[in-house]
Amino acid sequence: MVGAQPCRDFEIYTTCPQSKDMEARDYVRRAVDIAQWSEEFHCQGMLIYTDNGLIDPWSVAEIVIQNTSSLAPLVAVQPIYMHPYWVAKKIATIAYLHERPVALNMLAGGFKADLAALGDETPHDDRYVRMTEYAQIIRGLLEGSPTGFAGKYYNVKKLALAPPVPPELFPELLMSGSSAASLASAKTLGATAIRYPQPPECEVEERDAIAIGVKCGARVGIIARDSSGEAWREAYDQFPSDQRGQLQHKLAMTVSDSVWHKQLSDRSEDPMSQDSPYWLRPMKSYQTFCPYLVGSYSRVAKELSRYIGLGFRTWITDIPPSREELGHVMEVFRRATALSLEAVE
Repeated sequence: MVGAQPCRDFEIYTTCPQSKDMEARDYVRRAVDIAQWSEEFHCQGMLIYTDNGLIDPWSVAEIVIQNTSSLAPLVAVQPIYMHPYWVAKKIATIAYLHERPVALNMLAGGFKADLAALGDETPHDDRYVRMTEYAQIIRGLLEGSPTGFAGKYYNVKKLALAPPVPPELFPELLMSGSSAASLASAKTLGATAIRYPQPPECEVEERDAIAIGVKCGARVGIIARDSSGEAWREAYDQFPSDQRGQLQHKLAMTVSDSVWHKQLSDRSEDPMSQDSPYWLRPMKSYQTFCPYLVGSYSRVAKELSRYIGLGFRTWITDIPPSREELGHVMEVFRRATALSLEAVE
């Protein structure tokens, strides 16, 4: 397994655990542990989820910053929860108090029931219009001049941000989504579009995104070992068959308008072939929310290098169950980096 070595050819974010998955007394320690492991392995940052059932991600981001020296919290931002001025104020406050940046993971959707409970019936594509306006106001405020904006969803006049944010602490902007509306928004904002990838040979949308100048990334889980058999045994241990979870997933699909969710749900949960590392059981049994790549270090690294060849440059990995497991993941990225460098030489 690789030691704490940086992967310099792309950015890697890990994922923070969800507060609803454990007791409050255990949550902070677990979040800090994963943040510190992520920093040890030179990851760019750590994604912090948001939805109606989770604690405030900005409070978690503060804890992460106080317990690391350079890791950037990747804070999920849902426009319906908070005015764009207050997001900019949160960024400015963290920059002022800690001289540290955060990154933003912009969400247009989320769980349909969460939006309905908040009285939000905005259609799918219009949610991306709203998010684009939202992010444009945040950017204008961070750039320092009084901001005026008149759009379909937001209207501000001579709005100024204090304290100012140094340019080197401006947040990186990531955006979840796979639809044409999401790609149009990412292009307007210059954001990195984060996809839940299909197998590399099926990534037509990725090629389309690159063609229109959109930066792309992917959210995946990885389980790898020296041998494929060992990796699959670990995978089945971590994500056993769960009929109740499968029913929850099917129920969620009946109300979801997510393009990526429908694309992946139409695929079999089993590997596409005996050699394929691509696996959907964890997602289809509601145990996590992304595809997995499972196999030997060399096989999974080869698959990752195929995605890198398509243009994926930002990666968000799933919640690491242990420091050791994150080490296995980083070994795959190290090998994928080497393969990608060989391909361009």
